[in-house]
Amino acid sequence: MNTGQDVQLDALDARLIDLLAEEPRIGVLECSRRLGVARGTVQARLDKLVERGVIAGFGPDISPAAIGFGVTSFVTLEISQRHGHDPVTAHLAAIPEVLEAHTITGSSDLLCRIVARSNTDLQRVIDQIVASEGIRRASTIIALAEQIPYRTLPLVRSAARGA
Repeated sequence: MNTGQDVQLDALDARLIDLLAEEPRIGVLECSRRLGVARGTVQARLDKLVERGVIAGFGPDISPAAIGFGVTSFVTLEISQRHGHDPVTAHLAAIPEVLEAHTITGSSDLLCRIVARSNTDLQRVIDQIVASEGIRRASTIIALAEQIPYRTLPLVRSAARGA
């Protein structure tokens, strides 16, 4: 997988990604019909986008709120330098409510996005997170409302225009 900055997208790549984002269950043949290009062209483009890491997956996008996890929060963690990131990362990966974790700069070491069923449940999740001896301090911010959901299509369109 190529994670460098040399990956270029063109208009066809962007249109293909747009179409797949709008209709994730669409087949390659229908993509080729709607895009007005050969089926082989669509398949080759799709294979290259996957190989280069541009398309990272085809699974369904799950709404945590729709399955009962209506509270989203962001937690910054300060970790003990003696223990390092690996044990803390393994601990966090074992907690289903931790949706993602990123190493960050600044006064904290990790930023996590977590979900919970309620504010009371959020306390349980935070207690589970800080149970690792490698975590020295946690600071939590509760998200009140999602203003802009996670998105990449505007970025894809911009990258294709710049190519």
